[in-house]
Amino acid sequence: MRKQLKSILLALLIITTMSGVVLASGGGGHEVDSGVLLKDFLYRILNFSIVVAILVYFLTKPMKKGLAGRREEIEKTLAEAKQAKEDAEAKFAEYDRKLTQATDEIAEISDAIRREGQLEKEKIIANAKAMAEQIEKDAGKAAELEIAKARAELQREAVQLAVGLAEDLLKKNFTKDDDNRLIDEYMQKVGELH
Repeated sequence: MRKQLKSILLALLIITTMSGVVLASGGGGHEVDSGVLLKDFLYRILNFSIVVAILVYFLTKPMKKGLAGRREEIEKTLAEAKQAKEDAEAKFAEYDRKLTQATDEIAEISDAIRREGQLEKEKIIANAKAMAEQIEKDAGKAAELEIAKARAELQREAVQLAVGLAEDLLKKNFTKDDDNRLIDEYMQKVGELH
């Protein structure tokens, strides 16, 4: 920093000197004594040097402070940027970890739901089979009961029909003589029993 300041002052001094030389050599159409010109030139250089020295004396500290402040501000900004970058990287890592965790949890939940669905499906199928078997058994029992009822009804009707037919046959074929003969046979059997 100090070297740059010295370089700037040296450049200003050279420019001022050269401009004085250029003005002095121009002549301007006046006959002026070269001693006066030299004296004038030296005064100007002295004057310029004093102005530069005063400026350097009074402006060096504020410039140093300003530049130091700027340097500190830049360093602070760089540190903040570095910290922000580290924070962002940490947050990214955390979000990446959370995303990975969430993906794993979603996969686990999906598998659990799939397993539960499969178990529920198997349970429903087993219940349906059991119900079908029960319905089949109940239908078999109901059919057996209906068959038994039908048989009993058919037997009852057959007995009624047989009795009716027997009655009709007896009424047609049974005579008074048959009646007397049966009574006599019955009496003989009763008499033999006593």
